[in-house]
Amino acid sequence: MGDVIVIQFATLDGVVSDPDGRWGTGHGGWAFRNGQGPVTGDRFGLGARMEQGVQLYGRRTWEHFARLWPGRDTAYARLMNTVPKRVATRTGIDATRWQNSAPIEGDPITWVTGERERRDIVVIGSLSLVHTLAAADLIDEYRLLIFPTIAGAGDRLFAKPADLRFTQVESAGPAMLTVLSTRPKNP
Repeated sequence: MGDVIVIQFATLDGVVSDPDGRWGTGHGGWAFRNGQGPVTGDRFGLGARMEQGVQLYGRRTWEHFARLWPGRDTAYARLMNTVPKRVATRTGIDATRWQNSAPIEGDPITWVTGERERRDIVVIGSLSLVHTLAAADLIDEYRLLIFPTIAGAGDRLFAKPADLRFTQVESAGPAMLTVLSTRPKNP
């Protein structure tokens, strides 16, 4: 059985919206104030889980990434471009824009419940999808790259109280990689 792993950039006050400033909010752009270094490569430490799993996106995040990743040519970009990607969408996508992409059929809760029986699911960004999965108690782990910034406004990752356990905390340049588990692991 696989895990559902959410990866996000976040501020100290829990804001995850507009990390790159593309939405033009007053609080946006905080993830790149210290340059590209903190957000390059496999900063979330997923390794083989990324290679053997599947990425899941909401439509808006997928569309943004489909504009960015196909034109990049680093080792990590090659991984991002070759792994299977699925998109939760009601309006469809042009899957030819980013290789190995496809919309999921039907309800995302049903899809995640079935897919996690086979492999890990890595949910990237996609806040409304994350909130839906959290409400259904389907998230096993959050991997957050937390930046030393207080945004003061914006959408927050955690929409309701939750009991989480720290399983890893380490420096990632000017940010901190924090891994939180939602349930104890079976021995």
